[in-house]
Amino acid sequence: MATFPLAPLPSIISSSSYSSVRSLPTRALRASATEPSDPILASRSLYPPRREFLKGIALQALPLLLLKDSSPSLAKEVEVGSYLPPSPSDPSFVLFKASPKDTPALRAGNVQPYQFILPPTWKQTRVANILSGNYCQPKCAEPWVEVKFEDDKQGKVQVVASPLIRLTNKPNASIEDIGSPDKVIASLGPFVTGNTLDPDELLETSVEKLADQTYYKYVLETPYALTGTHNLAKATAKGNTVVLFVASANDKQWPTSQKTLKAMLDSFQV
Repeated sequence: MATFPLAPLPSIISSSSYSSVRSLPTRALRASATEPSDPILASRSLYPPRREFLKGIALQALPLLLLKDSSPSLAKEVEVGSYLPPSPSDPSFVLFKASPKDTPALRAGNVQPYQFILPPTWKQTRVANILSGNYCQPKCAEPWVEVKFEDDKQGKVQVVASPLIRLTNKPNASIEDIGSPDKVIASLGPFVTGNTLDPDELLETSVEKLADQTYYKYVLETPYALTGTHNLAKATAKGNTVVLFVASANDKQWPTSQKTLKAMLDSFQV
């Protein structure tokens, strides 16, 4: 049976009444706590419980917390078209330019800024703290997820970053220094699929140059992938990091979204 802590007695109770209350057996006190007319229960309305007091403080502070965290949280609840600018190259898309306020690695200077386009109806999704690299910046030993966006009807995209040292001992290596497209995807494949990558699932590879940056591009059919049965990927290396852009869709999404996902992939650059 639950017991109630005895709140301070109000001044209207005389000392003789208090003595009589104290003399009551413990069982009687427990039973009397449920009686509306009990003076001890009445006193609880004069001295609000600590939980209610703290709850009131929390409710007053909530708007301030929301304002403080409005940038990341609100962006994850609304369509990106409501806060990202139209893409100069194609106004039917919006342009996402990653900045230090977006990810721990960018704030630590561990990743160079990157950008890509996406449909205005997509939404940004939260990246779990343990996956974001927040706990290990600026010297993470394993890859981490930078940002994620998705749309229920079209698919999802994410940017994954890997420490360069995981792929090569050469500092500031280019993607070509690391190896061929096949060698790079063999190392990064699990971060495309979410589990494993079979060499037979790689359908197409290509090499693209944008300014002085080289990118490896991949088309994969991955029936057992956690990310989706269809995956597109694009990788490059800059500074101390290899950056991987992944666009994924399931069989239902792919027929109508593959053109959109390919446009997003093509737009990605560091």
